[in-house]
Amino acid sequence: MTGDDRSAGSGVLTTVGRDLRAPRAAGAAGLLFAVLFIGSLLLLQGAPGAGSSADEIARWYLRTDAKHLGIVGLYLAPFAGIAFLWFIAVIRSHIGEREDQFFATVFLGSGLLFVAMLFVAAAAAGAPLVSVKFQGAPLPSPDAIGLARALAYTFLYVYAVRAAAVFMIAVSTLALRTASLPRWLVIVGYVTAALMLLSVSFFKFVVLLFPLWVAAVSIVILFTARLPDASRPGSGGSTDSSASGTA
Repeated sequence: MTGDDRSAGSGVLTTVGRDLRAPRAAGAAGLLFAVLFIGSLLLLQGAPGAGSSADEIARWYLRTDAKHLGIVGLYLAPFAGIAFLWFIAVIRSHIGEREDQFFATVFLGSGLLFVAMLFVAAAAAGAPLVSVKFQGAPLPSPDAIGLARALAYTFLYVYAVRAAAVFMIAVSTLALRTASLPRWLVIVGYVTAALMLLSVSFFKFVVLLFPLWVAAVSIVILFTARLPDASRPGSGGSTDSSASGTA
């Protein structure tokens, strides 16, 4: 075997390894995002909300376990965003060169915007707790709690939900054109995105549709990860066929 043959074989193995790792990484990152996002949301929801009295706020902040759970929820949010960024990157790798530039741009922009809105919403929701826990501030008043929760609510349920819906539409369209995801999952993505775009903003559970959809995409990618076939550009099958034709 010549040096050129060894180099070509090494290149094919590297490509195969990358194609196998990328879908599995996407699946792991998507499932991690779903778990962290839902966990963060549930823990931060336990903090005093708008309409809480001064006595209710004081009782909650005097509970050490409650404050610790709130801090854990606050710190889960950035890790959920990081996992989602990884999910974005490997979804692009999964689609590969077949992606449409227009929808790929919308897909990337809406995904980054969702992460930004998630970070801002978590910061707004956790600001009163951080000020008391780490800055020695007095207990927040009901008005301060109401303002912080309203900001978090607006960023998450009004803006982040819409960015997530646009992300789902772009991914579903790319998957439909490239046949990189099952058709039933594409239809679910379109229907869920429509619900998220048109839903009334105060319906809190609508935001949970997004991590559930990400988890479904991740599971499908995990169970359909396979060696590249002859139909994909740069795959081993096309290399073998061209080599046999040359011979």
